[in-house]
Amino acid sequence: MIPRPMTAARTEISRRELAFLVVGACLLSVMMNWPLILNLGTDIPRDIGDPLVQSWQIAWGGHALGHQPLDFFQANHFWPLPDTLAFSDALIGYAPAGLIGDGPKAAVARYDLMFMFAYALVFVGAYLLARELGLGPGGAAVAGAACAFAPYRLEQDGHMQVISSGGVPLSLALGVRGYRLAQPGWVVAAFCVAAWQLSLGFSVGLPFAHLLGILALIAVIYWLRAGRPPLERRLVVATVVGLAIFGGVTAVISRPYVRVADAHPQAHRSPEVVEEFSGPAKVFIVAPRENSIWGDRTEKYRVNLQNPQEKTLFPGLVILVLAGIGLGSPVFPRGLRIGLGVGVLVVSVLALGFQVEDGLLWPYRVVYEVNPLWEAIRVPGRLLVFSSLGLALLAGAGAHAVGRALARRVDAAELTPRAAAAPTVLAALLAAAIVIEGRGLPFDPYDDQDQPPVPYAPARVADVPTPQLHLPAERAVDNRRYVLWSTDGFPAMVNGRSSLIPAYTDALLKDVHSFPDRRSVAQLKAFGIRSVIFYTRRLSGTPWEGAADRSVAGLGLIRRERDGVVIYEIPSLSAGPGESNDSSAGSDRRSL
Repeated sequence: MIPRPMTAARTEISRRELAFLVVGACLLSVMMNWPLILNLGTDIPRDIGDPLVQSWQIAWGGHALGHQPLDFFQANHFWPLPDTLAFSDALIGYAPAGLIGDGPKAAVARYDLMFMFAYALVFVGAYLLARELGLGPGGAAVAGAACAFAPYRLEQDGHMQVISSGGVPLSLALGVRGYRLAQPGWVVAAFCVAAWQLSLGFSVGLPFAHLLGILALIAVIYWLRAGRPPLERRLVVATVVGLAIFGGVTAVISRPYVRVADAHPQAHRSPEVVEEFSGPAKVFIVAPRENSIWGDRTEKYRVNLQNPQEKTLFPGLVILVLAGIGLGSPVFPRGLRIGLGVGVLVVSVLALGFQVEDGLLWPYRVVYEVNPLWEAIRVPGRLLVFSSLGLALLAGAGAHAVGRALARRVDAAELTPRAAAAPTVLAALLAAAIVIEGRGLPFDPYDDQDQPPVPYAPARVADVPTPQLHLPAERAVDNRRYVLWSTDGFPAMVNGRSSLIPAYTDALLKDVHSFPDRRSVAQLKAFGIRSVIFYTRRLSGTPWEGAADRSVAGLGLIRRERDGVVIYEIPSLSAGPGESNDSSAGSDRRSL
């Protein structure tokens, strides 16, 4: 089914090696994200932007599994719209972790742990794939470091769905092992991991599905050219079962996304939207601002880029040098080296996206026009996840080749056993150089990596009647906070945050700019909103500045204050005096 790599003598992975790998990868992730482990639940990686929403996503996944598994995508934000969890990559694969703990602090602590787990899993997956392709532990460690800590990844720390790409190499490693050893269990496990990877989000999952299709096509061509040798029945059965699992998960997850795309025209990624995140070739020499080695040196190239956070795609100098050595060395068979080299080149070109009006036939534009599924990918630069994996494997092969050459010199000189360990030491130094170039020194007090403290709600509002409207609500920075704070009980709320801003929500907010007055209160009653919550310290510069001090006499509102929060309860049109008539998340989804 898959050609067996023709490399140097293979050594199988022992349980001891696997244990050292897992523990070492976890410790390395903790070190390179220091001091996050000391501030679980109070600090968050990168910024207080998307990570706040992603903390909520994982928390909601656990809540939905425990309370409404059949309405998993009917989240509590963007009330009363349906399928609102599908407005963004939903991180479904992390939902089981959401079953542990309650409230915003637990949500952030959980996110912090999953963030460090994501880095460790990328290292483990790339290491195991390199080992399955024939590299020794030293070369595999270099491959793991290159895949997990390439410089471009630092800019993606605010996008959990992007850095959580460890399922890609891990799935491929399990698949290679299953077909190499003719063990169907590993084959099924490979497809299960691939399905889990897709469940984290389509940003990585969709290109990965295409990669699996390409690999399947290559395997079929290889089989045909080999004269159609008999296939082992149990491997064929395992492949069919695995494909059924992967296809079934894909079909179930994609349905709400299709419904959202049909219901919200603005969900479609127009060429103009893709262009905003496309870049010139110089993006490959631009490093993230926080990179201690290359950040300042590439500032002059970064300063004029639109959306620079998606266009700092520098793969790392040490990685490139080692990958060049690996590409020219016989460590991997010629076909595999050519395949990896071509794959890296093709994906890198696709990662540039396209310009709408330059008249050039960009490869990405061709794929975008021909493949309707490709429209779901908003940011071309995130494809670097796959070219980075190819470079990491080639870098591991390069380190393996250098180490083997050094070992021959040691053998020829008949040096001491301590000197004979030189190839292992060299591999460790190369892996360390890759990590430091991409991430900086561990425990560096001058490290520019951001781990800001998380803002928590000034007052608890879980007991306030729902649906709720939190104000101010026109800025993303506000809505991200409200979504995280809603993990305290998950009350139904009009507010939400995603790359898709529904026309319904936008229109509702514009209708209540004058709140509290008769017109806006009438509008809110008509919409079915039961309470409005003002965060008075955040009202400056918004349409609601000074609104919390206005009189509500004659408006039928019940006004209360809690620690800098002003709460207005709005009797519904159908509820009598004292009746709550609350709505809860996952119910009362109106047909709009």
